[in-house]
Amino acid sequence: MIDVRRAAERYPGGDPAAGIETRHAFSFGPHYDPGNVRFGPLIACNEERLAPGAGFGEHPHSHTEIVTWVIEGELTHRDSAGHERTVRPGDVQHLSAAAGVRHVERNDARGPLVFLQMWLAPREPGGEPSYDIVPGIADATPYAVPAAGALLHVRRLGAGERTAVPDAPYLYVHVVRGGVRLDGVELGAGDAARITGARDLAAVAVAPAELLVWEMSG
Repeated sequence: MIDVRRAAERYPGGDPAAGIETRHAFSFGPHYDPGNVRFGPLIACNEERLAPGAGFGEHPHSHTEIVTWVIEGELTHRDSAGHERTVRPGDVQHLSAAAGVRHVERNDARGPLVFLQMWLAPREPGGEPSYDIVPGIADATPYAVPAAGALLHVRRLGAGERTAVPDAPYLYVHVVRGGVRLDGVELGAGDAARITGARDLAAVAVAPAELLVWEMSG
């Protein structure tokens, strides 16, 4: 079963006056839809746009696996466990909030910043916070989030190229840029497909494309 969610259907959020514009794929804050709370362990997929100098001051998280993918610009990350990094396009950043952590996210560069932040619910609460970053992850290297029973696959395709997508109980395909055709459905930038019981599926690029694919056991 494929459930397509278009970019224009996302809930608007953020604080435009402060240079923060957000689009939420799932129920978030005041935008509550009981039928759109989560998909497998995935509970948020937020597209954030930060103007130069804008950002999120120190704030807490707990019992959440937070994975960040920068689309454009540079993201400054600092957390209460002592990690400070600049995250760039092609890097996978993973903050495991566990029993509790605080962090800051800012655009300290001169240009605009666009990033996706995805939250997954861990199978077991608690534990010690941890931080990981993989600079310039390769397409052939899935990134594992074992606490949530999930794998992140990055796919970069030229026009006309085809890639198989994993078989999985839950599969979430997000088009970062470009366009693809998936099981006869065309998806553009910002669109996503939520697939249950995925088997023998492939994506074909109708234009040069970048995809994030979550393979989740549920």
